[in-house]
Amino acid sequence: MARKFLYVFATLIVLAIAATFAYRLFGVQMMRTAMVPSAQFKALPATDAGAYADRKLWLARPDITQGNPALWAPQGLAPAPAPRAAVFFIHPTSYLNRAAWNAPLDDAEANDRAALFLRGQASAFNEAGAIWAPRYRQATFGAFLTGQAEADKALALAYGDVLAAFDHFIGSIPADQPIILAGHSQGALHLTRLLRERVAGKPLAARIVAAYVVGWPVSRTTDLPALAMPECTAADQTGCLLSWQSFAEPAEPEAVLETYDGSTGFDGKPRKDTPMVCTNPLTGMAGGTAPMTANLGTLVPSADLKTATLTPGAVPARCDARGFLLIGDPPAMGPYVLPGNNYHVYDYSLFWANVRADAVRRLAAYKAP
Repeated sequence: MARKFLYVFATLIVLAIAATFAYRLFGVQMMRTAMVPSAQFKALPATDAGAYADRKLWLARPDITQGNPALWAPQGLAPAPAPRAAVFFIHPTSYLNRAAWNAPLDDAEANDRAALFLRGQASAFNEAGAIWAPRYRQATFGAFLTGQAEADKALALAYGDVLAAFDHFIGSIPADQPIILAGHSQGALHLTRLLRERVAGKPLAARIVAAYVVGWPVSRTTDLPALAMPECTAADQTGCLLSWQSFAEPAEPEAVLETYDGSTGFDGKPRKDTPMVCTNPLTGMAGGTAPMTANLGTLVPSADLKTATLTPGAVPARCDARGFLLIGDPPAMGPYVLPGNNYHVYDYSLFWANVRADAVRRLAAYKAP
């Protein structure tokens, strides 16, 4: 199911990152030819938690002070000097190469692109917590464009690294420190598995301030029970999950819905016609509508993606009946808006200042067990 759903997002994101015009001419088959690895999957050794003691395996962690992309902040803001929480952030897919099913940990291009994602996404949490963001042998984009068994193996290998990094993270922070979990797209997929295997029903659950599963569908009916974490229904609620998928209007989410409705939830039952968790990031609550005046600041990137400016009141937000987050007229965010008015790439950036305030507010409300 995971690979099948990611097929949609991989297809859409490659439209933005690769040649949109060529795609329109030649379609998905061209993308498969260009991006699905032709090499056989290599069963690489598993990574244990001890390997993540090496700072080189992290894009961000508290002892990386020079060149740490998660410490970036727009003009007038700064990371907290002594953040109270620890944040574990899993970045989205940044490896586009078809040379291998999984990204090498030292792939410079993939790591540079991942660092860009951290500046625009993970940085929203640097007022609330010290951010830990691992490099991991992520599945390549092409793994989501094929039904080959190698693709499932690639996702499993990627998750193994995330799990090893998480275990090191937990062993490295104080035993009573509150934790914020966050991810986007492929990173959010791995986060849902991490929640099932390392958090649900475990003592660690009491330390979770919130889990931001952004850019990934979570069924209220078939997924939430397995995560053993309710969706956030109040702005100061803790121990809960937030999730949204952003579309401008008129929204055309049919491709996402078709795959979602054809998939199976974590409980083994069909997701068809089940509503998705939709947190309104402008209010921090489930569902509802908020005007653009409630938007504390959208992170609008510069043309060269080297910096960004914070623009208040840029977009509103409302959840529709199926659980998509609608943001009104298409805002000017740059060249990576996807077909169907899909703002997946900008899920965090659209509401950057509100996400920042949300994490700080939930942390303030958190009470240690």
